[in-house]
Amino acid sequence: MTQQEAASPSSTLYRGGFVYSPVDPFATAMVVQDGEIAWVGSDEAAAGHADSVDEVVELDGSLVTPAFVDGHVHSSMTGQGLDGVDLSQTSSLTEALRLIETAARHGRGRPLYAHSWDETNWPEGRPATSEELDRATFGGVVYMPRVDAHSACVTTALATSARAQGLDGWGGTGVVVREAHHAVRDMFYAGITPADRRHYIDLSMRAAAEAGIGLVHEMAAPHIGAPEDLADVVAAGERGDGPQVVPYWGELVDGEARARELARAYGVRGLAGDLCADGSIGSRTAHVRSPYLDGADPDNCGYGYLNVDTVRDHVAACTLAGLQAGFHVIGDAALDTITEGFRAAAELVGADRVRAARHRLEHIEMVDEAAIATLVELGIYASVQPVFEAWWGGKDGMYGARLGASRSLASNPYGSMAAAGVALVLGSDTPVTPFGPWEAIRACVNHHEPSQRISARSAFLAHTRGGWRAAGIDDRGYLDLGQPATFAVWSVGDLVVQAPDDRIQTWSTDPRSGTPGLPDLSEDADLPVNLRTVVRGRTVFDREGAFD
Repeated sequence: MTQQEAASPSSTLYRGGFVYSPVDPFATAMVVQDGEIAWVGSDEAAAGHADSVDEVVELDGSLVTPAFVDGHVHSSMTGQGLDGVDLSQTSSLTEALRLIETAARHGRGRPLYAHSWDETNWPEGRPATSEELDRATFGGVVYMPRVDAHSACVTTALATSARAQGLDGWGGTGVVVREAHHAVRDMFYAGITPADRRHYIDLSMRAAAEAGIGLVHEMAAPHIGAPEDLADVVAAGERGDGPQVVPYWGELVDGEARARELARAYGVRGLAGDLCADGSIGSRTAHVRSPYLDGADPDNCGYGYLNVDTVRDHVAACTLAGLQAGFHVIGDAALDTITEGFRAAAELVGADRVRAARHRLEHIEMVDEAAIATLVELGIYASVQPVFEAWWGGKDGMYGARLGASRSLASNPYGSMAAAGVALVLGSDTPVTPFGPWEAIRACVNHHEPSQRISARSAFLAHTRGGWRAAGIDDRGYLDLGQPATFAVWSVGDLVVQAPDDRIQTWSTDPRSGTPGLPDLSEDADLPVNLRTVVRGRTVFDREGAFD
């Protein structure tokens, strides 16, 4: 018996809390037996189970929910970021360079991964130059990707070894995009050993479990990592000591046979994910209809990497092979290409077959009514990252600077998509934004544009059951009898509880969430803290001291 198995008794009674279950909306107790949910009910009825279980856990008012699903994850990159120099909280370029210099001194010449910077938060208002990085690292190797991972700053040593100078996207100052960025990224990742990679994946899986996540959709692609990277992530998911994994591989195909070949080789659910139709708004590489309002080039509309015929052939091939197709698409011009390609594929193989395949689009931030109609008509899932909107949206955020207030407020139209019947899946795109399911739900509830807010219940379902459905699995993601015991236990403040009698004494009203059984999700509220994560009956995370 492993240590993990020993930590997970074959039967456990949880009582004295709140259980978010469709079996009983006022349940306060739950029994887990042999990896499944065996019973859900009240504390009074739970007394009859206490003597027949191996363990009794006193919840002390905690909330039990299905474990979350993160619909867009890059595991090894996330772990590498957790092990690297995190620049996300830096308030200036000077501070970022100081952190890099300190890490270079401690690293004694080892290559540095310094990530998640956002120049819009710095008074200097610009990225680092190669010259500055060279001074900070004494001529070392630094790969410094922007928070959106679609551009980076690099040292002269890395740019030279990658032969980035002169490639498309080399700006001459050490900031790289497009082809030049791909070259330096590939060169940097080539130095990562298999042992390093597995270490990073383990760090990421532990972070996901701590965040209350029981399933991740791994978005692998040739430009992100080798097939061995994906294989290690899948193996980590199969070990049983962390979240489960649904894998995707973002490689274009033009025929059914090739689609089947790749799916068999890599064991993936689809050829989807970060198969890029464009770049990002932050790096001004998302393909937009009207030019960006800031930056050196007043005519810059970003970059489209695919054409309609390529999209059509890929979607048709995946559909015929019984696989999900999907693309990274952010800008409205890129989405025009994608939706036209989907419609062309539907004409080729039939709309019913396209709908049955449950294809998906990642990020999909600039969406108009015509695109929404196509998503609904063809049953395309929208895999979105609400924290993008929370961090960068609104009139005064980075999107406002890049696109203007009106385009920024119209972005990420969750309300319009949900009202039209688009199936939403929530995720983080970690390491772009960290694992944080409740943060994503709160972002949906508090969208900068009030008309695009959705209810806490809708967002919660999109972050739990919706993630399973997007992977083609309809009977997971909720707490019901016979379901796998995959759940999280949360320490919360007052819950919204509406009971028909006095069985539940602690109730309050949260006007922002307005949903029975869910916590206060207003912008200034403290979000729930995870105490335990259980995946298929095995405890994969326990907060120290939570159940002593």
